Amino acid sequence: MEKPNDSNNDSAWLELELPEKLLAELEKTAKERKLSESQKNKMLEELKKRYLASQVTPGEAVGIITAQSIGEPGTQMTMRTHHFVGVAELNVTLGLPRIIEVLDLRKEPKTPSMLIYLKSPHNQSREAADKISNRIRQVVLGELAKEISMNITDYSILLKFDREELSAHHVSLDGIFDILLKQLHGYAVEKQDGGIVIKQKEKEIKKLYKLKEKIKELPIAGIKEISHTLPINRGGEWLIQTFGSNLKSAMLVDEVDETRTTTNNIVEVAQILGIEAARQVIIDEITKVLEEQGMPVDPRHVMLIADIMSQNGELRSITRHGITSQKSSVLARASFEIPLKHLINASVVGEVDQLRSVVENIMINQAVPVGTGLPGLVVKMKETETKRKGKHDS
Repeated sequence: MEKPNDSNNDSAWLELELPEKLLAELEKTAKERKLSESQKNKMLEELKKRYLASQVTPGEAVGIITAQSIGEPGTQMTMRTHHFVGVAELNVTLGLPRIIEVLDLRKEPKTPSMLIYLKSPHNQSREAADKISNRIRQVVLGELAKEISMNITDYSILLKFDREELSAHHVSLDGIFDILLKQLHGYAVEKQDGGIVIKQKEKEIKKLYKLKEKIKELPIAGIKEISHTLPINRGGEWLIQTFGSNLKSAMLVDEVDETRTTTNNIVEVAQILGIEAARQVIIDEITKVLEEQGMPVDPRHVMLIADIMSQNGELRSITRHGITSQKSSVLARASFEIPLKHLINASVVGEVDQLRSVVENIMINQAVPVGTGLPGLVVKMKETETKRKGKHDS
């Protein structure tokens, strides 16, 4: 390999041209701060130095460095599962349990939660956010009913409602009546004196009690799965934090800003917004946990994990059922868990291990293809030595 022109620069092989995005940001900053030409050039030189320092040497074992960078803080994390954010019902999983949830790609987080951003002017006051919050929260009949009484003589249940409570949740008596007619098959549902009466045909008290409990939990209004909501102020605007997640339904609410609304359910994001959005949620969730614990990690390590989990266009967990099962090397799969199963399956089909990665080379005690083990050396003999050797042989 020929030496670079600049002999003083040992890293001439690195990309010295700055990306267009960085140059555009530099121009924007220079205009905003009204920098002189000399100040701008000085800033450009500093940017080049930092950009150069940020690049990775070819052959660098970035996977091992990433594993160490995230694994080491993981041992120092608290095992605290919940964090109080306003009311007892609104808890979020933090610390090591949340990291495990993300990497294992749990289909349903232990504490699913959403941050619902609102469009202007609904995000300007607590009162406006409260109105949207009441509409979003799932409300069951037991919360709306002022009274639920049983009449044992004719085996019926009487429901009475507070009009103000119905109005706050944008629900009407006719609406509740229609829902009960659809949900309660085999029962007589009638309106009576500003309330609703449900009559049971069978004369069984136990069945009547069961019906009463069933009616209490019947969803009437709001978005399914969102059991609690809390308006919070962040950065001068009001938004809604929820317990429970239903991203698709929340985005259909007119007052909701669907471009900024987020959920901590990664699988749900992938299904609704696609793989790139899910990748970003993985990055955001891991970064947030690490920063809350006071253990910030270089974002490129987190991005590498997110890339591995989403590189094939579908989400894969970092488990034996996820990315480990997709490895091309038999020995690498066997080194993780259940080795006998992997080795037998590979033997049956005659699978060949090309020994291209780190783990399998360590197992057979040969140089790993990273760092100095990556390049192969070729010796080029001098022409005079070759001729001399030829004469000597003859």
